[in-house]
Amino acid sequence: MRIAIITGASSGMGREFVLQLSQKETYDELWVAARSKQKLDSLQAQIKTPLRVLPLDLTRQDSFESYKTLLEKEKPDIHTLINCAGYGKFGRCDQIPLDEMLGMIDLNCKAMVSMTTLSLPYMHSGARIVQVDSLSAFQPVPYLNVYGATKAFVLSYSRALNVELQPRNIRVMAVSPGWVKTDFFDRAEKKEDPVVTYMNVLYEPADVVKTALRDLYKTKKDVSIHGFPVKAQVFGVKLLPHRLIMKIWMHQQKLPRKNETFKV
Repeated sequence: MRIAIITGASSGMGREFVLQLSQKETYDELWVAARSKQKLDSLQAQIKTPLRVLPLDLTRQDSFESYKTLLEKEKPDIHTLINCAGYGKFGRCDQIPLDEMLGMIDLNCKAMVSMTTLSLPYMHSGARIVQVDSLSAFQPVPYLNVYGATKAFVLSYSRALNVELQPRNIRVMAVSPGWVKTDFFDRAEKKEDPVVTYMNVLYEPADVVKTALRDLYKTKKDVSIHGFPVKAQVFGVKLLPHRLIMKIWMHQQKLPRKNETFKV
């Protein structure tokens, strides 16, 4: 059974990957994972490929035990794995609860590694892994410090894994978008005193996914970046000192750099 697996498939870029991937390739099934079964079920009406809905909370260890058991039972040929599940919380370091910080690490990093590692024994020559990353992977980002750090992990892990899997002819590519119009912000941003007040460009998820799939099928890139402004920023942060990059970010977002009162 030839399948593709997409996590975080209930909304945003994950949902868009399901829609576009189903038009790109022929699969016996698409396995879609997210917490909301209802949202996953609604995808079937939009695609012809049969869906297998996996209502999993990837911050819980028992979800990976369930996934492992399913793989052992079905023994699928996983041709494509797309890890979209993730979230962020924006705010000052003393304003984000510890459980939210650890939750970002659990979902953005540990869940991605778990899904990838469990899936690899069922992947063969020509298979592909896509890890959804972020522009914040390329630079330290004050007030997004944990989220940005998790995405730096995703980028480094994906690039290194891509080299390791070359003898097996399995491709790994990170997708590092800038700001994208999704419900990501509903959870990430505080309604009062928001951190992100300036966005140079806000992209549609369909456009970012279209670029990602084009890069996946037609290039050998290990990182896909959509949009010239984002590409220019990535180039710039490679040349400029991190201290200057962070100063520019703070100025753009009108964030204070001195005389803040911290909770203790």
